Amino acid sequence: MSNVSGTIKSIQDIMRKDVGVDGDAQRISQLVWMFFLKIYDDREAEIELLEDEYQSPLPEHLRWRNWAADPEGMTGDEMSDFVNMQLFPTLKEKLVLEGPNGLRAQVIRNVFEDAYNYMKSGTLMRQVINKISEINFNNTADRHTFGNIYEQILKDLQSAGNAGEFYTPRAVTQFIVNRVDPQLAETVLDPACGTGGFLACTIDHKRSNYVKAAKDEETLINSIHGYEKKALPHMLCTTNMILHGIDTPTNILHDNTLSRPYTDYGNKDRVHVIVTNPPFGGTEEDGIENNFPANLRTRETADLFMALIIKLLKNHGRAAVVLPDGFLFGEGMKTRLKEKLLTECNLHTIVRLPNGVFAPYTGIKTNILFFTKKPESEQPGTKHIWFYEHPYPEGVSSYNKTKPMRFEEFQTEIDWWGAEDDGFKKRKATEQAWKVSIDDIVARNYNLDISNPHVDEAVNHDPAELLAEYSTQQGEIQNLRDELKSILATALAGDE
Repeated sequence: MSNVSGTIKSIQDIMRKDVGVDGDAQRISQLVWMFFLKIYDDREAEIELLEDEYQSPLPEHLRWRNWAADPEGMTGDEMSDFVNMQLFPTLKEKLVLEGPNGLRAQVIRNVFEDAYNYMKSGTLMRQVINKISEINFNNTADRHTFGNIYEQILKDLQSAGNAGEFYTPRAVTQFIVNRVDPQLAETVLDPACGTGGFLACTIDHKRSNYVKAAKDEETLINSIHGYEKKALPHMLCTTNMILHGIDTPTNILHDNTLSRPYTDYGNKDRVHVIVTNPPFGGTEEDGIENNFPANLRTRETADLFMALIIKLLKNHGRAAVVLPDGFLFGEGMKTRLKEKLLTECNLHTIVRLPNGVFAPYTGIKTNILFFTKKPESEQPGTKHIWFYEHPYPEGVSSYNKTKPMRFEEFQTEIDWWGAEDDGFKKRKATEQAWKVSIDDIVARNYNLDISNPHVDEAVNHDPAELLAEYSTQQGEIQNLRDELKSILATALAGDE
């Protein structure tokens, strides 16, 4: 089976005929749980060759091979009744969570706890299942091809999703992981892991550079941690981990990292490395901000994540975070947060990305912040910040779906980078790179939106960018209103 792309398109065309599937989000959700079970079954077939005593956490009649694999098998009402009355109730509530297969069963239950069967027609369901069965996920070529299709599913999911959810291009995740360079035994966390792009890239990086023996693989598996609050991205992330050889991804939790009180996080929760692209442009539900100290309270999701990331890093732990321009120039709580960041960490590098990296989903300009947590004895941690303005490749004026950013474009940054151990002595100012002292940053009231001094500033007339900037400013205004409301409420409560 080589034409996986054609198979995916055929599946989507079949689903459009089903009256129960309403829109892209439901179609993708339906597609993903079916793929999960097929991928899981293929992986089990591989494990069975290696482990003589292997037992599936699934009841025998619910394994893909026994209800789905036969193209002439169940169909029509029989198929619908089986899925709705046996498959889903068991996977959601009746798996055995104790014993040697308890962890594997827990992973499956976590995947299905918020999954649904939207398809009404058992006949159309059989057609979809037969198409999925054509793909062999133990075949290297099929798995590689599906990796590309997987990315397309993520892009489709974005168009059906909410504002603020941008699935990070592979080139950006590769560059970030390459520069942070997680070592084999270092714990790596993505606190808003979405579909697992950063974690999958970390797995590939560690395997390529540091896994030399079977015990190294076990160390790698135990080092990967992620949280995702939404059901569908969590299901995709779990599937992604299995495709990347982590058969029991129990460290990928279906949870909102921000819902736990800030003060509850202690030393045992701290990690060596955090790589993430937290949701930005959106706000958290009412009450989440009350989990944070008064001086860090806001409903802006990305700001809350930044406050938590600083806390969750071990001393000398490293982080790279994708953030919008609004974080750099924002005031109020953002100013206090940036002061905290520059005091407790060495914010050594900000890579300013060009427009269109997240096209066509947003025109908001983004940046990658690289920083290292410093122990109290070494604070304040930031003495100066290097900025690097990533240019478009020659002949390119914007990115789009057909011409996305490529990892090879970052080679100039990689060659320029140097080492933090010696204070990045190798670095030189160039047309793309410049250095700003902490004194200048403080004088600017922690405004980090510093333009390239080697380029004359041009007036921006791009409507998409102006609208994005307007949207960011409106968000800032709303945050200030919320902050003022909170101050007034506290003051009034004190007068009673």
